[in-house]
Amino acid sequence: MPNALILIAQGSEEVEFSTTFTTLVRAGIPCTSAYVPENPAEREPSDRPPLARCSEGIHILPDTFFSAEDCTPDKYDLLVVPGGSKSSEIMSASPAVQQTVRNFLDAGRVVGMICAGVRVAKAAGLPQQPVTSHPVLKSELEDAFEFSDEYVVISGKLVTGRGPGASFLFALTLVDLLCGEEKRKEVAGPLMLPPGLSI
Repeated sequence: MPNALILIAQGSEEVEFSTTFTTLVRAGIPCTSAYVPENPAEREPSDRPPLARCSEGIHILPDTFFSAEDCTPDKYDLLVVPGGSKSSEIMSASPAVQQTVRNFLDAGRVVGMICAGVRVAKAAGLPQQPVTSHPVLKSELEDAFEFSDEYVVISGKLVTGRGPGASFLFALTLVDLLCGEEKRKEVAGPLMLPPGLSI
């Protein structure tokens, strides 16, 4: 069974994080949340990750600290970068996160980014390709990528999502890529999604 690594930082968008996390778990995909600190130098080896205060004030306790040495594509089949303005700035500024994104894609692993999380694709220097993101980021991203208004865009192993409202569609697309269409349908059914959203 594939497994997933989901990044989280201060200011992560809680709908995008939690919807993706729970949808993957419903598909039987084990998930680990890894905290990306704003200042890596502040971390002590014995520290537990702090509560992440998400963009709308909900607090989430991550499973572990993010570490480029531990968060490698030989251990995980999927890397997810949720959105959130502050969170995306923290992750985009991290050379370790940038390198991890490139490592996953180079290894043929799936990388999912949603909403402002797509900023990390630009920071990582990914080649020009179709992506989607929140419309407010269009001017920031369209010089580096082929910006799309679709809710979810698949470009090779890179999957990008539009925003919080696209979270289920984004997450189910990841389930499909990792586990197949039948598993996607199995997970989507009990969610009672509006018609058309789970297709």
